[in-house]
Amino acid sequence: MTTIGTRRIEANGLDFTIDEAGRGPDVALCLHGFPESRYSWRHQLPLLAELGWHAVAPDLRGYGQSSRPEGKAAYAIEHLLADAGAIFDALGARRRLLVAHDWGAVIAWAFALRQVRPLDGLVIMNVPHPAIFRHVIGHSWEQRRKSWYVAFFQLPWLPEVMLGAQGARAIGRAFSDMAVDKSAFPEPVLEHYRANARQPGALTAMINYYRANFSAFSKDQGPWPLIEVPTLMVWGEQDAALSLELTEGYEPYVRDFTLRRLPGVSHWVQQEAPEAVNLRLREWLERKDLVLADRAA
Repeated sequence: MTTIGTRRIEANGLDFTIDEAGRGPDVALCLHGFPESRYSWRHQLPLLAELGWHAVAPDLRGYGQSSRPEGKAAYAIEHLLADAGAIFDALGARRRLLVAHDWGAVIAWAFALRQVRPLDGLVIMNVPHPAIFRHVIGHSWEQRRKSWYVAFFQLPWLPEVMLGAQGARAIGRAFSDMAVDKSAFPEPVLEHYRANARQPGALTAMINYYRANFSAFSKDQGPWPLIEVPTLMVWGEQDAALSLELTEGYEPYVRDFTLRRLPGVSHWVQQEAPEAVNLRLREWLERKDLVLADRAA
């Protein structure tokens, strides 16, 4: 089993705590979502390292042990994109694979659309292309109902109070209640996420991702440039927050798109079904000539 190490790096004027496996200039950057942390990629980092990548999972700004700037504006998408680009640069990236889930995938889609840095591959887990989301939520009452929490997070202080009550109990329940396979989230894993949320200012920082970007993502952002980067989407079909309709209609937006749906798996796909996710990830990387183990520096 490849060892996962932890260290701090400086990027975009902030300090980021990263977990990493492997080494070299071919960087697979794994971006977590809400209310996760770098720990959510513990099952994928060894695989990516085995396949020749320097696999790196940071705590995003505001999360875990990384810098926590104050104020809603500090969490606007432009800063989040700059963070990802600067982390690639700080690691001396020669080739770049972006692997992302939930809010990390929101950042990843925007990173590819805006071509913040050249990418060799893009892996998205359980978050749709923004154009697909806008289309579906425009006519689907089911998706509007599932997305109710985004509007709730626009309120001041109340979300923090509710999520932080009883030792951040609701943060743990976000995983255990939504998961299909509850055994994937034993008490030590839930406590990791609750403890992160209990840090001073952490919940406000985490919720500020929604607050800072609500108006930007509610506006029409088209026309959408075609993403040329080979893209894999892995989707847990039992996602309580996002409907299966969001996996359809990608031809106008991504030139080289591969979809792998996992029945009986929740939104927390890479943690709940790591073997299935890793199998699809390995197969896709091999097919796209993105396995670098035989020529890693």
